[in-house]
Amino acid sequence: MANGWSIIIGLVIVAVACVAAWVLSPKGETQTTLILSFASCYLMWAQWHPLITPRRGDLKPEVAKHMS
Repeated sequence: MANGWSIIIGLVIVAVACVAAWVLSPKGETQTTLILSFASCYLMWAQWHPLITPRRGDLKPEVAKHMS
């Protein structure tokens, strides 16, 4: 489980990368592709590192005890 700061730090890094792509890349498809790629990678990373640990209620007690 990630702490809250890692999500914020990741967001700041992606925002800086998006601004850099906006300013430094050639205008047009390249610029749009870079910004969308950065945003998509951040969303994928945020899904893999949730702030709240997911819990399943449909497991048998012995399986749930073994998994934790």
